[in-house]
Amino acid sequence: MFDSVLIANRGEIACRVIRTARRLGMRTIAVHSEADANALFVAMADEAHLIGPAPASESYLVIDRILDVARRTGAACIHPGYGFLSERAEFAEACEAAGIVFVGPPASAIRAMGLKDAAKALAAQAGVPVVPGYHGNRQDPDFLRQKAYEIGYPVLIKAVAGGGGKGMRRVEKAAEFEAALESAQREAQNAFGDPRVLVEKYILSPRHIEIQVFADKHGNVVHLFERDCSLQRRHQKVIEEAPAPGMTEEMRDAMGKAAVEAARAVGYVGAGTVEFIADGREGLRPDRFYFMEMNTRLQVEHPVTESITGLDLVELQFRVAAGEPLTFRQDDMRIDGHAVEARLYAEDPESGFLPSTGKLWALRFPDQTNGLRIDTGVREGDEVTPFYDPMIAKVIAHGATREEALDRLSEALGATVVAGPRTNAAFLKALCEAAEFRNGAFDTGFIDRNLALLGAVPQPLDAEAARLGAFMLLHDEWRRLDSLQASLTFDEGRTSPWAARDGFQLGPPRRHGLLALVEGQRREMVVTWQGTEPEIAFEGGSSTLSAVQSSENGCEFARTDAGVIVIRNGRQTRVEPYDPFAVDLEHMDEGGLVKAPMHGKLVAVFVKPGDKVEKGQRLAIVEAMKMEHALLAPNDGEVTEVAAQAGAQVAEGARLIVIGAAGANGE
Repeated sequence: MFDSVLIANRGEIACRVIRTARRLGMRTIAVHSEADANALFVAMADEAHLIGPAPASESYLVIDRILDVARRTGAACIHPGYGFLSERAEFAEACEAAGIVFVGPPASAIRAMGLKDAAKALAAQAGVPVVPGYHGNRQDPDFLRQKAYEIGYPVLIKAVAGGGGKGMRRVEKAAEFEAALESAQREAQNAFGDPRVLVEKYILSPRHIEIQVFADKHGNVVHLFERDCSLQRRHQKVIEEAPAPGMTEEMRDAMGKAAVEAARAVGYVGAGTVEFIADGREGLRPDRFYFMEMNTRLQVEHPVTESITGLDLVELQFRVAAGEPLTFRQDDMRIDGHAVEARLYAEDPESGFLPSTGKLWALRFPDQTNGLRIDTGVREGDEVTPFYDPMIAKVIAHGATREEALDRLSEALGATVVAGPRTNAAFLKALCEAAEFRNGAFDTGFIDRNLALLGAVPQPLDAEAARLGAFMLLHDEWRRLDSLQASLTFDEGRTSPWAARDGFQLGPPRRHGLLALVEGQRREMVVTWQGTEPEIAFEGGSSTLSAVQSSENGCEFARTDAGVIVIRNGRQTRVEPYDPFAVDLEHMDEGGLVKAPMHGKLVAVFVKPGDKVEKGQRLAIVEAMKMEHALLAPNDGEVTEVAAQAGAQVAEGARLIVIGAAGANGE
């Protein structure tokens, strides 16, 4: 076994690798960007080294800097985690040239499976069924459009390199093909440095099922059963589980053998995942699944496989890389119960799942007992930055049955507290409890068809949370005044009658107005007294101070430097004191202003001053957290200003485009 490891990654997976490496007695070496100087994985490692600025292209993707640290620290091996350099053949080759073991497959296998078109050809040669489509080298738009027509809509445009849903677009009709192709190619170029795509038939009612394979250097190749990753949004996995609902032994055997043959075809070593798409219109059938791609690395969702097999896949990676043979055969493997994993992201489901950044004012998880596991790379007080994937944690639940595992996951998500960046916690809980998903009646389009059911659409203001938050602020102000009053008391033991809050008043019932900023909007509430109990009325309801202080109010509170965040039913409501002198008079009338929704890179601008636009028209594209986000016109009108150029880095809230009434430029 190795005596030391350098983890060429960050966040949750770096923490995950460090835990296993420490258990095996290995010295752990972290590399980090400037943005990650205070990150959890840096604190966990035995030593940590700075390798560059925040952008991954200047730090985590710079092979020479990582290898330089490995040489200086005497690292025996390098674990690449997932993402970043984990599937870059040149990185595996550079490690070998430097005399450092790469904990992963040989460069030849990465290269063979790294490009989807070549991988499909290899799979077909190995007798593995592939999705019908065009997997060749020609990339001119007219040719690809013709191929899409021949294949028949709907089609899927997919980046030849990489994965994770980037550079992937579903196209329903020919009129949408050109824009989808441009977007997929641009995203592929930005994510993988390779704009090439393939076009293939979109399988109706698709189930995304993958097989975990493991191979050693002695010719042994096994599969560790399947994972169902069909709950997706924009081709990004949301909830994964093992085993797959509705899986038959006949189909498991067929898919497992196909995955093992694909791995053998490229001389695979280590952990890998062979991904299939299954036509689920008539249930899972062994004659209706197709090879999609092979991920030549550990997967984000590997914990569900660990839960049902009892294996530590990271430990297996280390042992195989060190030359040890697998100690088990295919016939030794058994499935123990059911496991489900949910990806807790810093994103806002009510605003189109836009990534969310900021300080984690609160981060609390339930205890990791009774089949529950939490994998995270952040702590309370950390900052979720715009530079990397917005994952906060993976919440994994294991049970004897699928129902038990889903119940445990739902309960755990309900007990998770996150305040600061918006999260998908409530959305994930709704998914766990959705009847169709529970009954196994789902495919990769389930989320998109059920956004309203899952709460992933704009929701009304949570008035009860706003009232309770206002009470917190009011209580803070009373305490401040009490402290001030005490400092002004001349006679010991005597306080001013004007400081009493017992509701006493000679005239009508005591009441006064209270102004607060609720979700950034000025709101007026009314404070009254019922006897000695103060009460706040707002939005047709009322709340009392005792309701705030009760442990049964269903809320969690997190104080920020500006006010308080109330977490209720997985949703956050920000309440802050209203400052009448903080009104931004300069920008009061900007109904046609288009701002940057987050910090990122403005990769494309489609309009110029003088252009007439319609509401909903694409104006620009911002890339952030490895995804593209289209900016749409908020109203009909004429572009009066374009304040930034393509290629510029923009801050959240930055003024980008202004749309005035038609003819605003004097036409």
